[in-house]
Amino acid sequence: MSYNTQTQAQTDAGEVEGKEYLAFTLGQEEYGIDILRVQEIRGYEPVTRIANSPDFIKGVVNLRGIIVPVVDMRIKFSLGTPTYDQFTVVIILSIAGRVMGMVVDSVSDVMTLSPEQVKPAPEMGTSFDSDYLIGLGTLNERMLILVDIEKLMSSPEMGLIEKIAA
Repeated sequence: MSYNTQTQAQTDAGEVEGKEYLAFTLGQEEYGIDILRVQEIRGYEPVTRIANSPDFIKGVVNLRGIIVPVVDMRIKFSLGTPTYDQFTVVIILSIAGRVMGMVVDSVSDVMTLSPEQVKPAPEMGTSFDSDYLIGLGTLNERMLILVDIEKLMSSPEMGLIEKIAA
């Protein structure tokens, strides 16, 4: 049986294959994003600040000749003052042909979740816009807040990806 991470294809036995998510932490919560959007994971390094950019955009880094904007997700999601230590990492993402970085407290592992393990996110009045939530992934006692990272990073409020002219 071949494993295809691109689709949730049905196998010959009729079971639905899972989708892989990279699990990371912000504060006390664990989040997950589609592993196919992740290009690499790097240790946190100081960034070059850009004047007049929103607070959540930490700045830019030079990644092998590519200037990459770096977003601090704790600031973006209003999760308190970020601290940068040996566990802090930057997840380098490739979204809509654009490379960008996302600062998180730590990454833990890659989880494969079947569609049955993903529940819709409840509507709550939080600072996190539920438009960017895929749902809640459950595996044993763990619960991942699944983020549609492509939708979030390409949203107008982020200002990282220009709208394609119609």
